[in-house]
Amino acid sequence: MIQAFKRKASQVAGDPVLRRWLMARALGRWPGPPPFTAGCPPYLDGMMPPPATPATASVAGLAYAEIPATEPRAPVTLPLPAETVTLAPGQEDALMDRQFADTETLLGLHRFAWLPVVGDGVDPAWVGALWRAWARRHGTPEKGWAWHPYTAAERAINLLAFAGRHGLPSPSADTLALLAEHAPAMAGRLEYFGEHNTSNHLANNGRGLFILGLELGMDAIADLGARVLIEEARRIFLPSGVLGEGSSHYHLLLARGYADAWLAARAHGRAETAELEAITRRALAVIPRLVLPGGLPLIGDVSPDCPPGHLAGLLPGGDLISGWAGLLDEDDRMALAALRDSCAPVSAETLRTDGWLRGDFGPWSGLWHAAPEGWSPMPGHGHQDIGGFELHFADEAVFRDMGRGSYGPAGEAGRAAPAHNTLIVDGVDPYPPNRPYYADGFRAAVTGRPPVLAAEADGVRLVHHGYSRLGGIGAVSRHWRFAGIAFEITDLVEGGGRHSVSRFLHTALPVEKSAGGVILRGKGRTYRVASKDPMSLGPATFWRAYGEGTPATTIEIASHVELPWESTMTVEVS
Repeated sequence: MIQAFKRKASQVAGDPVLRRWLMARALGRWPGPPPFTAGCPPYLDGMMPPPATPATASVAGLAYAEIPATEPRAPVTLPLPAETVTLAPGQEDALMDRQFADTETLLGLHRFAWLPVVGDGVDPAWVGALWRAWARRHGTPEKGWAWHPYTAAERAINLLAFAGRHGLPSPSADTLALLAEHAPAMAGRLEYFGEHNTSNHLANNGRGLFILGLELGMDAIADLGARVLIEEARRIFLPSGVLGEGSSHYHLLLARGYADAWLAARAHGRAETAELEAITRRALAVIPRLVLPGGLPLIGDVSPDCPPGHLAGLLPGGDLISGWAGLLDEDDRMALAALRDSCAPVSAETLRTDGWLRGDFGPWSGLWHAAPEGWSPMPGHGHQDIGGFELHFADEAVFRDMGRGSYGPAGEAGRAAPAHNTLIVDGVDPYPPNRPYYADGFRAAVTGRPPVLAAEADGVRLVHHGYSRLGGIGAVSRHWRFAGIAFEITDLVEGGGRHSVSRFLHTALPVEKSAGGVILRGKGRTYRVASKDPMSLGPATFWRAYGEGTPATTIEIASHVELPWESTMTVEVS
């Protein structure tokens, strides 16, 4: 209790916008969030089963084989989020009691998140042994991490998918009974926290209920899950079909989730099949606009649920014989390929209005992101990346978004503006930290009109007013102009008085200082970055997956200037 109070007091002390909100609320100037009942979305009125109702699986007709209860003979390696664990036979019980430095590692263990990542390369005896060890330690539903609804959904889905290929852990009757208990455990704790604070987790709760209900013959549970899936799609996806949480990897994750639900509905002849297919189609249609020639930019958070490469089958022309798609049966794989390949990419203009701009200019291809309100989505997985971008030359990723290595305090720096290819004034992020309970009118009063991200004939332009809250600083504009193999970025900060301005570029290519600038060494070519302002190099990490990084470099161009101020940097290829 004392620690929670100290944490909240520290938040208030360090956030002038939060103090402004609290004062305005005390004076009745802005409304608070509408009333809601946690865990009970209004669209489920009359459908919610009582949390205490025991779930029973109608196992008649289930064709699962059984994994014999034999002991594994060789060690196993489990790729958990941020940590890889190798176990010898007999160590599975100790693993289930182990503590981890990163909570996401613990959650990945409880979710059996390693199971789809290793695919069919794991001895089924290990799956049985680990499941029985988990059941011995955590098999009674409770309020801790092991039975958090998102975690319970992932665990049930991962176990059932494996069981469809190899069988249920022995004794299968006990496994089915414990999986059936997941249904009321999830339904009684749905992650609904009002219209203002409900994230993609609720959709995944629905996916878990839907697939569990279908596979175990629990019709009421399947109906409940289907309703959540369909209703939540209206909330979490923006008009273009992109996930409204500011993360390219999470968009793939949710596209996978809805594709998974659609394939399950299709296999079971459900009435929701067509609607789930339409939702999946809209999500898939966004992906070609997000993928650049050198790969998918990891803008926003990188999910711990799976490495980005595990979802490569969702990308245009992506590999359908490995990763998640490679675990599907042949009929489902062909259906997914047909749907993916028939999706015309969403209109670039429609996607731009939702904050994502894809631009191709000669050999350069780029992806720019600017949250529609400027503020990072809340709840969400976006960063302080307004004015940021990722740029590829042909198929080479030159300037990268670094991603974020972990959640919690250790990964907070990865969310801040200096970790992106953007511009900051006076060392402050362009927009304040967002809070789910802020009123839209309050946000507009703090930072003015929303940003404008626009494509032009020769490049891209961004204008935002996020710094207007500080006083003395006006609009910030960035203009990218491309001409053949070169481009330039012209930055303008309006206002008055003396301020510090820093611009950042990040790359995973080898970098060295040179006379008048910096040189990046690519595949058979070099990229020279030049500016009249001083440049410095610093170490960075490019996060390929949650907790998996490779060395990179930050280029900082910093100066103290008198506003209004304008400067241009250039990049030339040789």
